[in-house]
Amino acid sequence: MRSALAQFGQVSGVRRAGLALAEGGGRRLLFCASDRDNDHRVDWCEIDAYDHVPLNHSVRTGEAVAGSLDALAASYPAFTDRQTSTIRALASIPIVAAGHIQGGYVLFYDAPQRFDRPQLTELGDLGARLGADLRRVQRTTTHVSRALGDEPVRHGALAATYSVAADPRAVAAARQFVLGALTAWGVDADTVDKVILCLSELVTNAVIHTHAGCELRVVLDRGVLTTTVRDGGSSVVVDLRAVAVDPLAVHGRGLQLVDVLSSRWGSELDAIGTTVWFVLEPAKSPVGPL
Repeated sequence: MRSALAQFGQVSGVRRAGLALAEGGGRRLLFCASDRDNDHRVDWCEIDAYDHVPLNHSVRTGEAVAGSLDALAASYPAFTDRQTSTIRALASIPIVAAGHIQGGYVLFYDAPQRFDRPQLTELGDLGARLGADLRRVQRTTTHVSRALGDEPVRHGALAATYSVAADPRAVAAARQFVLGALTAWGVDADTVDKVILCLSELVTNAVIHTHAGCELRVVLDRGVLTTTVRDGGSSVVVDLRAVAVDPLAVHGRGLQLVDVLSSRWGSELDAIGTTVWFVLEPAKSPVGPL
C-alpha cells in the first residue's frame, strides 16, 4: 500500500491522499493517509464505514465524489468544515476488482480542478489498477488467524459464529442456527428470509466445491446486518461480470441471488481460501439497547 500512496503523490496538484480498504463488508474500514509516517510500514487505523464523508460514500456505493470544497459543503458540511484553507477540491474514487468494491481513495487538491470526463476516467483507471494490485496481494497472503470468531466486533454489536461440517447435509443446520440468532435479535422476517436464501447459496458452494466445510458469522451492528462465509479450500473469486454473461457457471446463480438481494457484497481470496460477505441494510434494530 506504500506504493499506492506514492502513486497518489504523483497526481498533479494533490496535497494529501487517503486510502480505505473494506473489511468483510461490515461497518469498519482500514484507513491510512499519505501524511502519516509510512516509511517502515503503513500506519493503518479503523474508521466507521458509515461516517458521513465522501470516501465512505464511494466505498459503500461505488460512486465517485468530486468537486470543489465549496460545492461539497452542502452535502458534507461537517467534513468540509474540518479541512484546512489550503484544500480547494477533492476526488473520492472507489477501488474496484472482480466486479465489486474493495475500498476507495481520496485525493485532496490545493488548486481548483475541472473534474471533466478525461480526468475522472484517469482517476477511475487508477482505482482499477489498485484493485488489481490488491487482488494479487490477497492471493499470496496467509492470515495469522482465519477464525471468524477471533475477529473483533464493536462494543454493543451482536455476533454469532458457526462452523459448518464438510457435508451437504450440514447446510440445513447452518440455516437453523442463523434463523435462531436473527429471530432472537428481533430482525424482521423479510430480512431474515433474504439472509437465509443468500447464506444457503454461499454455504452450499463452500461445502460442495471445497470438501472442507466452512465457517459463517452474522453481525448486527446499529441496524446493519453483515453475513460472512469463509472456506478453507476455494481458490477462485468469481467476477460478477462473468456471472452475468454465463448465469449457469459454477457459483453463478448463487452469486446472482446474493447480488440481487443484498445491499452490497464482496469476496476476498488469500493463500488459504475464500471469504464471501454480504450486507443488508437497514435491518430492524434488536430488542433492547446496543
